[in-house]
Parts: sequence; C-alpha cells; structure tokens
Amino acid sequence: MSNINQTEILLESGTNELEIMEFTINGEIFGINVAKVREIMMYAPVKEMQNAHPMVEGIFKPRGDVITVIDLAKYLGLPPSNNSARDIFIITNFNGIDCAFHVHTVVGIDRISWRKIQKPDRIIYGNSAGVATGIAEYEDRLITILDFEKIVSEICPETGIQLQDIETVEACSSRSDKIILVVEDSSLLSRMIIECLHKSGYTRTVKTDNGQEAWDFLTEILDSGDPVEEHINLIITDIEMPQMDGHRLTKLVKENPQLKVLPVILFSSLINEEMKIKGEQLGADEQITKPEIARLVSTIDHLLNLK
Repeated sequence: MSNINQTEILLESGTNELEIMEFTINGEIFGINVAKVREIMMYAPVKEMQNAHPMVEGIFKPRGDVITVIDLAKYLGLPPSNNSARDIFIITNFNGIDCAFHVHTVVGIDRISWRKIQKPDRIIYGNSAGVATGIAEYEDRLITILDFEKIVSEICPETGIQLQDIETVEACSSRSDKIILVVEDSSLLSRMIIECLHKSGYTRTVKTDNGQEAWDFLTEILDSGDPVEEHINLIITDIEMPQMDGHRLTKLVKENPQLKVLPVILFSSLINEEMKIKGEQLGADEQITKPEIARLVSTIDHLLNLK
C-alpha cells in the first residue's frame, strides 16, 4: 500500500514529540509509534503454519521476505472484520525483527507530544504489565497505544530479554562505587535491568519512570551545587516514555555544561540504523537494543573506563 519514509515522518530529534499511526479493530481506535512501522500493505492471503501459536495467522512473502502475520483482533479478543479483503497489514520492525499485524483500517498519522500520553491507571491491569503502553489524547478522542514488544515476546519469548543472559553476568567489586540512573517506564524491564546491574556489581542504582522524572532528579542535583559525580555517573534510558522521551532527555543532558560529561546509553527496542543516527546527533554515547541486555555491563565498563 505504501512505504513509511522515515526521513520524512520521523520528527526532528529531541522535540519530545512522536508520530502515532492510528488504526482500528472492530471500530476501536489503537495506535503505534511510526518509528516502529516499516510499511503498510493491503491484506494478502497468508499461508497457515501447523502447530503455530494461536495468535499467529500465518506467513506471507511480499517481495521475497517471509513475514509472520499476527492476528491482532484475535489477540485482543475482538471480533474479526466482516470483509478481510479490505483489511490492512502493518509491517513493523523493532528489536531487529520484521512482523505484520493484521488490523481492520488505518486512520492516519498524528503528531503528539509525549506530555499528552499517560500510562494506563494501575487499577486497569493491577500490578501486571498490560497490553497498553500508553493512552494518547488527541483532539476529541483517546488512542490506546499498544505494547507491541510485549505482544511479540508473548508469542515468541526468544525475541525479548533473556533471563539466562543476566545469569551470565559476572560481578566485579570495582563497579560498586558507581551510581547508575535507570530511566524506564516498564516496571518489568526496569526490574530486569536493575537485577542485571546489581548482579554485575553496579549495586548503586536510581530508578525513574520517565524522562521528566529523570530530568527533575538531575535538576535537583544541579540546584544542590554538589559535584554531579557525587550523585550520578551514567544514565541508561529507554526512548519511548510518557511525559518525556529518552531522546529529549539525552538532548537536555548533553546541552547542559555540567551534565554533558555523563555517559548516556539509549536502551530501546527502536534502535535501528536510522534511529542510531538520531541518537548520535543528540550525543548518546551508546545505543543498545533491548534483547542485548548482556551488552549493558561491558558497555558501562567501557564508558566509565573500568576496563
């Protein structure tokens, strides 16, 4: 149907805005970050695969690439469309994986500030991670931004962070005096990151839920007049977060004369060649995709000149 030209769609780095592609399933409005979308295509017949996950509709092969199709309506417990021939495939790429999500219509693309995006209330999902990563307010409607990484990792756990990778990390006492700021809105992922750091010997960690909270924390350090390194030595941040994203946080840190010496690691499912360019422009010291959690410790060691 159409390719997503990332150089035209992706916003200027560090503006704290994102582009959301709105789509519908059974009339309900959902959204996905355009940075995860490779292209959209009209529905095409798929080949069913024996013993596949129940949410996997099958595979199809556009232009020679075999791509798995996930039936998003089925995953969400919603009815199928009345005429699948008019449906849409959203082809995504994140964590280095291409995948197609079968949806019913694509509405358009909206530019939204991260400040207009809120985390779902804890009452909705309790203490567990829900299917929605955020609720965006745009004009007269609320858009549910789905957690596509969670959907894919539930269907294929090997695509997500591997607990066994954390088990391979070895501790080193020279790391114990360094303070790491972890900026991550997912409670599950932040626990895994901190577990990995603590196991390696980086036991002094500070955790915030988004870039705004992290910036407030850093501002308090600046206001105290204390040397920055007494409170923080390195920042690990996600990119996609409500209130303030990781790109905006990186921009603020690297533009500040006192904070710019802090190494910043972007740790996100969005890391690809184009996003790496954006991160480099903002001054990020390193960029790692989320399944590569075992790389975190060696990268921190390098940036802090411990090895």
